Amino acid sequence: MALLQQYLQLSWFKGNPLDLPKSSVFFKYTLIFYYSIELFMQLNMIDDPLEAFSDVTIETLLTLLFIFVTLSLNASMAWFMQVTCAILIGESFISCFALPILAWITVTESALSYFCLSLLIIWDLLFVSYILKQVLSINRLASIIMGLFYFIATYLGVFGINVLLAL
Repeated sequence: MALLQQYLQLSWFKGNPLDLPKSSVFFKYTLIFYYSIELFMQLNMIDDPLEAFSDVTIETLLTLLFIFVTLSLNASMAWFMQVTCAILIGESFISCFALPILAWITVTESALSYFCLSLLIIWDLLFVSYILKQVLSINRLASIIMGLFYFIATYLGVFGINVLLAL
């Protein structure tokens, strides 16, 4: 539980993922938790369970691939577990806030619900940018650009792969 609290601090832009301990067991549980949260969200947004399952699987693999390539290019692979846990835990934490907002959107489609969801997306982008800034030792603008690349690679990547598979 103490390890989880250390990782959750990163969601509030406190701490450095490189200072956190490495644990393969914690890494495994983080992957399972992230996958479960994302699958739950997809199942509530998509009618086809198979499509939701494939979307979350592709998204998770693209996330891991993005982190792997980024750390490899930076010669920082020693921190793969910590960085992956940091990003997945933070995104899962933010997604937990998104769950009631997504339900709210499906019920009312209120402009306020879309505004709240937009704030969570911005928080997620800034969170990922913060992690990348800490890990890659880059400035804020570069980290935001890398965060945008992350979102494009993972979320739009799922869409692109699905389009290619549908051909």
